[in-house]
Amino acid sequence: MRAPLEVADILRRYGPAFRAAHAGHLSLGQLKVMAAIEACRTAALGGHVEGCQDCGHRRIAYNSCRNRHCPKCQGAAAREWLAAREADLLPVGYFHVVFSLPAEVADIAAQNKATVYGLLFRAASETVLTIAADPRHLGARIGITAVLHSWGSALTHHPHVHMIVPGGGLSPDGRRWVSSRPAFLLPVRVLGKLFRRLFLTRLLALFDAGRLRFSGTQAGLAERPAFLRHLAPTRKKPWIVYAKPPFAGPAAVLAYLSRYTHRVAIPNRRLLALDEHGVTIRYKDYRRKGTERHQVMTLRTDEFIRRFLLHVLPRGFHRIRHYGLLASGSRRDNLARARELLAVPPPPPEPNVAPEPADHRPPCPCCGGRMLILETFERTAQPRAPPRPACSSGRGSP
Repeated sequence: MRAPLEVADILRRYGPAFRAAHAGHLSLGQLKVMAAIEACRTAALGGHVEGCQDCGHRRIAYNSCRNRHCPKCQGAAAREWLAAREADLLPVGYFHVVFSLPAEVADIAAQNKATVYGLLFRAASETVLTIAADPRHLGARIGITAVLHSWGSALTHHPHVHMIVPGGGLSPDGRRWVSSRPAFLLPVRVLGKLFRRLFLTRLLALFDAGRLRFSGTQAGLAERPAFLRHLAPTRKKPWIVYAKPPFAGPAAVLAYLSRYTHRVAIPNRRLLALDEHGVTIRYKDYRRKGTERHQVMTLRTDEFIRRFLLHVLPRGFHRIRHYGLLASGSRRDNLARARELLAVPPPPPEPNVAPEPADHRPPCPCCGGRMLILETFERTAQPRAPPRPACSSGRGSP
């Protein structure tokens, strides 16, 4: 069912004026995201006519844009990704670990997304792998699935990485499975200190190599003394690393992943209103507790669009990555060895014949029957005849 208000509605109505007002200041990637979302599930992308095999009711279904920033197009992608990950889960506790960047670094990341986001992934994953391999802590080779989020609940720029980490790993010689303590993975203060050192050392190396660019209000950071002064406060304060207790079984891990892996900056369900005052959204204020955490705010329409576009990722940038035992090159062998040591039967072999893809089309709104594709039409075209405006009273041919 269509949400009462969608990001697409806002962009279709106010996108042209926003592009005109910010001509020359929007990246090609941002312009493509706007165009994709505006065209999503409209005649501009083509579609098909569906008919109910039971009552004959018909409806038009337009094609999706499949853009990874579109709030409407992530459901199918998430289902396919989760189905592939389900076979990778082990019967151990899984921890949720979050690495965040301080505001001073987030400002730099806003103008150097690919470079700084990539560094965030590398520094966070190396931190966890290094501390886990230390015999004083876990002394094991572990696996990591990491997901980048660049936003806070109010659409502000807040880059952070969510990690799902199994509670244990292979011993250095690969002969034993080393389990973590039931409710404790690794010390967060130790993780935070190493993460800060690795990140800042490598960020300075990127600056010295000429890999960072600055413009606008940050133009002065192109000078090394100014750059060092800007980062000075981050060397003294602790960098926050957050670790939750383990999930209650593999099903809970999958449920979590389904919420985080293919999430966009703001889902349509958090949009409340669009009027002369702007866009009203729901958000969480994490500085508050209890029911006061859930807040409502209204943003000017151009400010809403600006914040939404802050989170457009560079072309080809991978926001889901795997490390350690789950790295793609050795994942299968590592998981097989882990299952052997944990005395877990291997997953069933994949069938020779690919299963028929699941039908995710909504059922008939009249009788709940299965909808079949009757006709397809190309981009900007319309079906040859309009679908019936009301449900058929009895059984009939579509």
